[in-house]
Amino acid sequence: MSDTAERNERAEPDEPEERRNERRRERRVAALRGARRVLARPGFMTSLRERIALLDGAGELYDLDEPSDMYGNGVVTALEERTAALLGTEAAAFFPTGTMAQQVALRCWAGRTGNPVVALHGLGHPERHERNAFSRVGGLRPVRLTDAPRQPTADEVRGFEEPFGALMLELPLREAGYLLPTWEELTEVVEAARERDAVVHFDGARLWECTTHFDRPLAEIAGLADSVYVSFYKSLQGYGGAALAGPRTLVEEAKAWRHRYGGQVFQQFPTALSALVGLERELPRLPAYVAHARVVAAALRAGLAAAGLPWARVHPEVPHTHEFQVWLPYDPETAGEAALRQAEETGTMLFSHPWDPVGPGVALTEVSVGEPGLEWTADDVRAAVADFATRLKD
Repeated sequence: MSDTAERNERAEPDEPEERRNERRRERRVAALRGARRVLARPGFMTSLRERIALLDGAGELYDLDEPSDMYGNGVVTALEERTAALLGTEAAAFFPTGTMAQQVALRCWAGRTGNPVVALHGLGHPERHERNAFSRVGGLRPVRLTDAPRQPTADEVRGFEEPFGALMLELPLREAGYLLPTWEELTEVVEAARERDAVVHFDGARLWECTTHFDRPLAEIAGLADSVYVSFYKSLQGYGGAALAGPRTLVEEAKAWRHRYGGQVFQQFPTALSALVGLERELPRLPAYVAHARVVAAALRAGLAAAGLPWARVHPEVPHTHEFQVWLPYDPETAGEAALRQAEETGTMLFSHPWDPVGPGVALTEVSVGEPGLEWTADDVRAAVADFATRLKD
């Protein structure tokens, strides 16, 4: 057992839960950094030196002899124009966070429709991770079309009992397993919203990797909505930042609100350059990650079935993006400890995300497949699963 694992075993029984969680996180980060083989290596988990190195070669994408940006000009404007071109919209505005971008977008739409009600999914990011910001900050009133772990249906949109000014769709729906509707289902939901004279906004933080599932180009997908938000770090490995894309008049209004919300940052060139790097280098690779995630998921299912566990679930069975969930009949501490021991003792980290409780004696984790994962064969995955299972049952 490694020194780190031994320290973990010697944890005080009355140690506060917050401190135990922090120690687990520290150990997981150390294991991920030290692992020789991983399925994905998120940029935000690497060292400052590695993050800075992301900008090596950025001069090939933007003239680094130009003046630095100030309050959103220069390289930030170039990023906005590049994003709008990719999404096929009239314009785009750079925001420091997606939370701010979406609040501003829906606030602008509420002013235009005269209706502050936003229909969304109960598992969506604003409902789960933003501390009621829509209502507390934006003066909006979110209403839930459904809380079920699936995308909303056209019938739910048509049959909702009260008027709403905007429909917000998260593509993919992360909390439900990075789920996407079919193209036909998506177009029907959008049409149902139009029938109710509502605008449609896509929470597209991970829209970049949806093209494989929909078998459509980005511009065609984004073209279904009145506005779209995209992230520059969730899939593109950038330092942070987001963009709101849509009609030019909406984007110009959004920029005014961006200033009011404190998002008119003095200089943002490192983040903007990292986003341009992500669009150039990482965006073209995403279809390969999605395709290989399906290979990994199938091998995980086979390996878990052969491991003699009471049961296991890979969800969805065929991933819609390069990310998906794994469910096991163990408590999170047991599953997490097995994953960490495997990484520390073998240098192979099969499960690098934390394990979360989803019921008594049931834990789930997320699996992401990035560039390092392309090196894994199906046999490699099955072998890693078998090794993980032996530690799980120790």
